[in-house]
Amino acid sequence: MKNIPLIRYIYVLLPVLVLLTLTSFTNKSNRVSAYRIKTIVIDAGHGGHDGATKGLFSREKDIALQVALKLGKAIETNLKDVKVVYTRTTDVFIPLYERIGIANNIKADLFISIHCNSMPIKRVVVSYRKDSRGRRIPVYANRQSTSTRGTETFVSGFGRLDEQDVVIRENESILLEKDYKNNYEGYDPKDPESIIMLSLMKNAFRDQSIKLASYMQDEYVLSGRVDRGVKEQSLAVLAKAGMPAVLTEIGFVSNPEEEEYMNSESGQNEIVNNLLKAIQTYKKQAELE
Repeated sequence: MKNIPLIRYIYVLLPVLVLLTLTSFTNKSNRVSAYRIKTIVIDAGHGGHDGATKGLFSREKDIALQVALKLGKAIETNLKDVKVVYTRTTDVFIPLYERIGIANNIKADLFISIHCNSMPIKRVVVSYRKDSRGRRIPVYANRQSTSTRGTETFVSGFGRLDEQDVVIRENESILLEKDYKNNYEGYDPKDPESIIMLSLMKNAFRDQSIKLASYMQDEYVLSGRVDRGVKEQSLAVLAKAGMPAVLTEIGFVSNPEEEEYMNSESGQNEIVNNLLKAIQTYKKQAELE
């Protein structure tokens, strides 16, 4: 009879103990399964023999690499729980499909490709001359707009055919690769139909990519840069990304003022700070969802 109160006490406590155990297990399970951004791949655009885009005194491929390396160090310093992987750390040529392949193979959480923009060179009439019959013949010269400026960030998607200048310029790197038609399933970077087909490769991370790209543009604007917006284009380097992926054009190397800015220590530091803040904002938001 003396043991009855003890047994009743155990019966009362047992459900409470079970509930506490289940709650603890659930909380631990949630902590384990919570999404975390652990790996970011940083891609310095172009490189090696793929480096034709240049300004008055510098090349896009060199600026992109300098900014990429600085961004990686900034991430490692400020986001201790994030690992940084580079597609290149020297002046070498990396095929586009290998760049995104690196990110897919290591199951990266973000892919960020850094580039410099440039206005296409156009032939313009600068004067006239007369031929042997006295007819006026136009004399042409190559001219590049030096007034266009600003930043823009791209995600994989469909762009109108009259907005394909950047697409054609960035995707022409494919032509430098051996067996590029096999690597890109018959894709021809100069064929509008191929551009459309590439855009139809659904990017499951479209919304997240746009969000990251928007944060980047917001930070550029806060630094006083001209905002050319977030755009969806059929870029080969982003098409098969298995994670949120963006290509950001940090300025126009064809614009002397922006070229000077992108080559300066203060300019590069500001760009890196813009990108780091955008990544931090995106990371905080993504890990709360």
